[in-house]
Amino acid sequence: MSERYTTHEYDVLIIGAGGAGLRAAIEAASVGDSVGVVCKSLLGKAHTVMAEGGMAASMGNVDERDDWKVHFADTMRGGQYLNNCNMAEHHAKEAADRVHELEEWGALFDRTHDGKILQRNFGGHKYPRLAHVGDRTGLEMIRTLQDHGIHQGLDFHMEVTIFHFFCEGNRVVGALAYEREKGRFLLFKAKAIVIATGGYGRAFKITSNSWEYTGDGQTLAYDAGADLLDMEFVQFHPTGMVWPPSVRGILVTEGVRGEGGILTNSEGNRFMFEDVPPLYQSSTADNEEEGWRYVTGDKEASRPPELLTRDHVARKIVKEVKEGRGSEHGGAYLDIAWIKEHIKDSESHIKKKLPSMYHQFKELAGVDITKEKMEVGPTTHYAMGGIRVDADTQMSTVDGLFACGECAAGLHGANRLGGNSLSDLLVFGKRAGEYAAKFAEGLDSFSEIDSDEVNRLVEEALKPVDRTEGENPYLIQQELQETMQDLAGIWRSEVGLKEAIDRIRGYAERAKHAHAPGNREYNPGWHTALDLHNLLTVSEALCLSAEQRTESRGGHYREEFPAKSEEGSTYNTVVRKARDGSMEVERVPVVPQSDEMKVIIGANE
Repeated sequence: MSERYTTHEYDVLIIGAGGAGLRAAIEAASVGDSVGVVCKSLLGKAHTVMAEGGMAASMGNVDERDDWKVHFADTMRGGQYLNNCNMAEHHAKEAADRVHELEEWGALFDRTHDGKILQRNFGGHKYPRLAHVGDRTGLEMIRTLQDHGIHQGLDFHMEVTIFHFFCEGNRVVGALAYEREKGRFLLFKAKAIVIATGGYGRAFKITSNSWEYTGDGQTLAYDAGADLLDMEFVQFHPTGMVWPPSVRGILVTEGVRGEGGILTNSEGNRFMFEDVPPLYQSSTADNEEEGWRYVTGDKEASRPPELLTRDHVARKIVKEVKEGRGSEHGGAYLDIAWIKEHIKDSESHIKKKLPSMYHQFKELAGVDITKEKMEVGPTTHYAMGGIRVDADTQMSTVDGLFACGECAAGLHGANRLGGNSLSDLLVFGKRAGEYAAKFAEGLDSFSEIDSDEVNRLVEEALKPVDRTEGENPYLIQQELQETMQDLAGIWRSEVGLKEAIDRIRGYAERAKHAHAPGNREYNPGWHTALDLHNLLTVSEALCLSAEQRTESRGGHYREEFPAKSEEGSTYNTVVRKARDGSMEVERVPVVPQSDEMKVIIGANE
């Protein structure tokens, strides 16, 4: 034990204990590797628990026409064909196996009448595809993975934050961290590292993301020399709570719309029927103008326009608000109570299908969703962009550094389909853990890390505490979030993005002088000061990427370029650290589809 830090050694170090991190840890430990899991918060608090609607997997339990090829085509179409097609193929082929594996480990899913795992409709999916547990699917996933993983000999380090990677050439060899309670420092030596830290929604003012989502993994990888991919694509979930102000941004699951919820404006009109893309139009419902014929599992029922892709629905809600037809508090109305016209005892039905939503609105907003409409509006929800990884192994452009889950880019392209995130965690968490373990097996020993360098980084991290005066880190964070919300949110422009970049660089200068009074024990101001580097890095990467993409596609919308461009479908955006320390942006060709993939997509359009 060093005077200033404690050292731990693991074959594989996992950063993040959500669905992706736990699945990676279980897989790495299954071959006998020593595995350490670091989580910024408490075990069980992972953001995965907020994923409510279900996990997408083409099991065909509700509609036998569904298969991996349809799922693959839906994912590619939803991502506007900027997806890494090889990742999309792996995901579609392997998702069902991962769901069944989770069931074998003890997950309890809702069931069809004949005992199969029940699947529900979700936005952008051609058939009912989401395996679910009411509206608490993510919670069930975490419970199951934790119960299974706890017996695999994993070491957990809770309330610990990683803030630096050590590299030997182009290979990662360790990480430096601190304990959030006591402020003590930890050095982790590792043969392979898996990043599973989630997204960066806390860069925005209105978000469904909890406090941990500050872009830690993306920034750690970027600082170590890894590429970031498609950072301009951020998903704004169309339905977050808007009232009261204290709960603004909290997610309202797409499962509400999957169970028949409809969106209306202040005039009582279902505005989603306007401008429905031809691909989604259907004449099979009894009367689309009156509403969706609500029959669970009916193969002939039209998918309602409320279940178009999330980017489309979010922009439609913003359009209604901008044109003066928004709800009382600046959103739209989401109504599930209307199904009483079609279902006997609809109150019990809603409480059974959407128990969390019922309690969430009852407790936080005083609204009974079985009788009243909800007020909803877009909320920053998910990052399609993140660390660039190999489609098969999940290894980044830095040797020995892997990434999976939301912090890794490629699967979702320009826009993620609801439900694909949970199956993504399982499919690529397994792959990341498997290949990280294989990489570690090829190394005989741990690399030495210079103790002088560790001590220098410790001193640097303590500067906000040691200063006697300086900038308020909370204020810098607040100003950054407002800037990103206003200038880099759902509606973007060249002028706004340039201004945002200038402001971000100004905030970065101020952050160098952040001051957190007190000592390092139980000091949230110090934590905020250290998180600023991550938030500022991902924010600049997002804005630079958005500035160069002069079109609108998926989660990226430019006011002066409202349509997709032909060129825009040919490239992905890469951000990397230049030799002089500046951030550089490059366009790289989209991964080409094989002839077989083209046939599959063509057959399912």
